[in-house]
Amino acid sequence: MAARIPALVNPPLLVWAREEAGYSLETAAERTGFAVEKLHAWETDEAKPTLRQAQALAKYYHRPFGVFFLPQPPSLPPLAAEYRHLPGIQPGVESPELRLAIRVMSQRREIALQLSGEMGTPVTDFSASVRLAERPVDAGRRLRSILGVTSQEQLDWRDEWQAWRRWREAVESAGVLVFQFPKVSLNQVRGVSLLRFPLPAIGINSKETSAGARSFTLLHELAHIALAGGQEEQVAQMETRDETMWKEVERFAEEVASAALVPEENLSGFLTRMSVPQDGWNLALVRKLAGAFRVTPLAMATRLRSSGVLTWEGYRRWKQEWDAYVATLKPRGGGFATPVEKALSRGGQPFAQLVLEALDANRITAVDASRYLDLRFDHVEALRHELRHGLGGRSSVGDDGE
Repeated sequence: MAARIPALVNPPLLVWAREEAGYSLETAAERTGFAVEKLHAWETDEAKPTLRQAQALAKYYHRPFGVFFLPQPPSLPPLAAEYRHLPGIQPGVESPELRLAIRVMSQRREIALQLSGEMGTPVTDFSASVRLAERPVDAGRRLRSILGVTSQEQLDWRDEWQAWRRWREAVESAGVLVFQFPKVSLNQVRGVSLLRFPLPAIGINSKETSAGARSFTLLHELAHIALAGGQEEQVAQMETRDETMWKEVERFAEEVASAALVPEENLSGFLTRMSVPQDGWNLALVRKLAGAFRVTPLAMATRLRSSGVLTWEGYRRWKQEWDAYVATLKPRGGGFATPVEKALSRGGQPFAQLVLEALDANRITAVDASRYLDLRFDHVEALRHELRHGLGGRSSVGDDGE
């Protein structure tokens, strides 16, 4: 029987694949269902897995089955040589879910560069730079100018989901790939950016059910990319700041993002009409102002703090009230997304369009296209239709990515 045929795998490749996936022996045993002793025996060549068992390992480790038969492990740069410093994440010991998310982002970025070169499609150069010494409001204004979103357009948006789609489109048009990744806890990361040029990339955690929060994370990560452009940040592997210093960098990026989302000239007009005294902002007032700009109340409170409307003490008091309110909310479902909607949500429209153009030009095969898009080929025509006609008036469905 095929299930009993031993797979003549190279044991060091089993170790390499498991460690690259971020699994200890114990965690791998828990995830795969194979006993620790059995996994250890396979890795030390005391026994051989069957073909089916080896295929199961390849699936759990997210590696091609054939990699187990290589004479030696592939030489790959560490993931921390690509992504920015993430608070609370130690380079090299990322969770398996986060490692997979970053690896997929990196692979898609490389595919986009390769296909653009083969197709002769120019890659937009995102050359914006930001310095920590400048005022966050000035940096935010400059980023917003690059994105080309007007104040009136923003005020005319129907809801936060329309705002999220427009901000994503603007960032992608400026030369940054925007992906969404599933299965990573929000307690780990809400967003991550790959500080590689040209074509840096931003990943948004699709467990975030608030469209306004996704928009803020998107602009927050864009601020980090701009800081890298100004030689103020390096990839996580190269960074030497301590956590206290990083809190200041994170705070700066938050204020840049809030300034880009809420322009100073528009904010001042609303503040004049609302006539609220300093530190007199309660939950209802902040939520009302946030709704006008299609941002989250927390993003608006950050903006009010950076503009001086809220003192630090007033902000902390408001934040405590906000956290208590959020704790009372029930988790929201993400809705049902079709395979095509998931592919577009996770990979982004520019990436999907590039893959389809390469397929039509016979630069890649149908198998390649399906693999790049993580989509069965019988759904590709539906993807074409979606790209031609868009999501129309849909709200959150198809944006979940889970």
